[in-house]
Amino acid sequence: MRLSTLIRLWIWVTLMSIAALVVLGVMDSRLKAATGFGVVDLQGMSDAMGYKRALAAWIAREHAVAAGFSLGFDYLFMPLYAMSFYFSAMIAREAFTPKKGTYRRAMDYLGYVPFFGAIADAGENAFEYSMLTGGATDGTAQAAFLASNIKWTCAYVGIALLLAAIAGVIKLWWPKAEDANS
Repeated sequence: MRLSTLIRLWIWVTLMSIAALVVLGVMDSRLKAATGFGVVDLQGMSDAMGYKRALAAWIAREHAVAAGFSLGFDYLFMPLYAMSFYFSAMIAREAFTPKKGTYRRAMDYLGYVPFFGAIADAGENAFEYSMLTGGATDGTAQAAFLASNIKWTCAYVGIALLLAAIAGVIKLWWPKAEDANS
């Protein structure tokens, strides 16, 4: 794939990711303002009682629908942020490790980390949904908490890749000193 095409894809996917994140944030803040619990609050819960309190707060139909929609909409967000972070790794690779070798290969491998995070995110949502619809247990809550921690670890790697890609795009687009003197 040409570098210009990669950068264009990266920009569009990143913008769509940001838009999805804004939608999730607005929906979650409205749910939290209305009930005291947002879907994001589930990520910090490691026991069944926390889930039971959130479900009790969401017992009204409109709150339950909002929570369910947020969990479902997150599945759209997952591939968007995973692709954005993957493209970030590829841009950073092209900008900072142009020669074949260990560092370039490491950048290739780092590009897959966000996909593992998205898989963990999907697992986290599945655990949360199962507890909200079928009853919460401490074991399932701990599994969701573990999946959330894995997701966030991978997301931090992705954010670092995104920042490296921004620096990489600036480096690739900035005129080189020998080009400026020509």
